[in-house]
Formats: sequence, structure tokens, C-alpha cells
Amino acid sequence: MTRTRNSASIQREPPQPDSADIAGALTEGASLSSAGERIDRISARFLGRPYLDNPLGGGPEQRERLTATTTGFDCVTFVETILALAEASTRRSFLDRLRRIRYREGRVEWRSRNHYMSDWARNNQNAGLIENLTTGRISIRRARHLNIVPGLKERDVVVRCFPKRWLLRNKGAGQTGDVVMLVSTRKNLDFFHLGFVIRRDGERLIRHASRTARAVVEEPLESFLRKLRMSGIVLLRPLCRK
Repeated sequence: MTRTRNSASIQREPPQPDSADIAGALTEGASLSSAGERIDRISARFLGRPYLDNPLGGGPEQRERLTATTTGFDCVTFVETILALAEASTRRSFLDRLRRIRYREGRVEWRSRNHYMSDWARNNQNAGLIENLTTGRISIRRARHLNIVPGLKERDVVVRCFPKRWLLRNKGAGQTGDVVMLVSTRKNLDFFHLGFVIRRDGERLIRHASRTARAVVEEPLESFLRKLRMSGIVLLRPLCRK
């Protein structure tokens, strides 16, 4: 999963989030002290929103602008938008938090965008925005040679992940609001999808922007994982603070 494609399209003003969406989401989360509760309540507001292909666009020779929209998402922009809303108290602080989540050190530049999700996880962990739960003897090592984003230098990375079977058997793993990321089986790609863990009535769900469903949906996590090929799973815990 990457954050860009080559584009020769005419540059346009980045879309702005719907004011009513932002106001409603901020009101929804204002009274909730738990980050997981805020993520659950806010993300539920966007169930059914359409899936967008390549919502950020851009390229190495184009001027990068902060794109913020609530009319539709891909899997990454959905997670980024919800995390920013869960930590914000105003529209301005929402945009500021989205910028810090999406870009290394918050610099709105194409080369500072977290195109690969291994960068996204590492940079947001270094910024104190998430905690990586994927540690210990159960975690396994996956080496990847990242080379699928034109304009970025090729490089090697190592991802530590849990085996899929471990998460399926360990029913206590993952709490509401945790981010689950799926490691690609391709040797030149680190991750191919992500979403939120949601617990309800004793069941683990994944709430995510689904390319297959063409919408933001939720579905049982176990059945979702069983139908996909992957090399492992990474669990991240958002540290959303008001």
C-alpha cells in the first residue's frame, strides 16, 4: 500500500472537509475521555461514505497541499482523518493534527508524505502519536525492498509483525480504537491495508474504507482476515490526547 501515483492532471485546490461533519465529529468526541471511545464514536459517523481511489494525488514535481475531505476516503485517509478528529477540539486543530499524522515532522511536502506505511508507523511513533504493540517473541521479521513509488529512492526495510494465526487465536488482542495493519506478501511492498479494531458485544470488528465494498464498512475481523493472504499483522495503539 502506497500513498501516491504518478499524475499528469492539472493541479486543483485541495478539497476541504465538510463543516457540518467536522463540527458533529468534534461534538461527538468532546465528552469522551477514552481515545478508543472517541475513535469508535467518530468513525461510526462515516460508515457508508464512498471509497475514493488515490484521494491525495500529487507527485514529486507538483506542489504539495494538505488535502482534507470527509466526503470519501481510502483506507489510509480514513484512519488519518479519524485520528486527527479524535485528538482535535477545533477545525484548525483538526487540520494541524492531520498534517502531523500524514507528513514527517509535519512538513507538507510530497517527499515528506508517509507514502509507505512502515514510515507512517515509525514517524507517528517517534512523534508520540501511536504506540507499536507488535513486540515480543511472538513477533516475526519481514524484510522488504521498497521500490514501487516513482520519485522515491529505493530502500530496504524490516517490518516486525504478528502471524495472522496468532491474532486469530488470541481473542484478547486488540482493543477498540487500535489500528490493525496488514503486511503485504509482495517483496517490494510493506503493507497493503489498514483499519480500526472495534469491539462490540464480545466480537472484534474491523472498521475500514474498503476498496472491495467501495465504502467505509465494518465487518467481523476474524472472517475478514481469513479470506485474505498476508505476511503478518501489526497492531498500533493511538495515543489521542485532548
